[in-house]
Amino acid sequence: MTSTSVITLRQVRKNYGALEVLKGINLEAREGEVISLIGSSGSGKSTLLRCINLLETCHDGVIEFCGEPVRWQGSGVTRQPADKAQVIRMRTQLSMVFQQFNLWAHMTILGNVIEAPVTVLGRDRNAAVEEALALLDKVGIADKAEAYPAQLSGGQQQRAAIARALAMKPKALLFDEPTSALDPELEQEVVKVIQQLAAEGRTMVLVTHDMKLAHDVSSHVIFLNQGVVEEEGPPDAVFGSPKTDRLRQFLHATSPAVAGA
Repeated sequence: MTSTSVITLRQVRKNYGALEVLKGINLEAREGEVISLIGSSGSGKSTLLRCINLLETCHDGVIEFCGEPVRWQGSGVTRQPADKAQVIRMRTQLSMVFQQFNLWAHMTILGNVIEAPVTVLGRDRNAAVEEALALLDKVGIADKAEAYPAQLSGGQQQRAAIARALAMKPKALLFDEPTSALDPELEQEVVKVIQQLAAEGRTMVLVTHDMKLAHDVSSHVIFLNQGVVEEEGPPDAVFGSPKTDRLRQFLHATSPAVAGA
């Protein structure tokens, strides 16, 4: 049986003034798939992720969640979502984990995790606390529930951010360079959690500089270069048999051990 498409992009374009950052991107993430976006800085990876989550407005193209297209009004630089209620509903189905954690400094870790389920989704507070504690245990920081973000290491803060994302029970998780702000030892704490989520069959779109992580967890890898999909395919094909000179150069510069593996 074919799995359901959770995120579909067709010919998505995005400009910043005269600069075209995304030049007609197609992407599909089906239920249980992990799509990794790789490419050099400025290739459009993070912009694409923000367009998926409607944090940025694409200037052309189709974005669908679970088969439902985003409704738009206007065109080009004046284009905006036509239905704010639809945007809010879709955003509750997409949880994003940012590079710099984006935890609320004035709240405990437990408070961070339960805030959106209680205030946005209207869940019972006691039930939300119980679920949050289970999620903090899942990511290995149950003992930090009453601590504040400033009291945690970067790796612990990022795992708290992942627990917060999971608390929304999203249909898909979006990761924007989740390990790039961490030193190598702390990075591995977060990598293990992402690997666990992939093994559970979570639908994820992952922007990462970590080629080993992309190779190990992805069902499909997309290499962006100057706003276009230069190459894509299963991780063994993309990393083991790159077809374009640009991808070969990128892989040898970023991860010689993975390139050609």
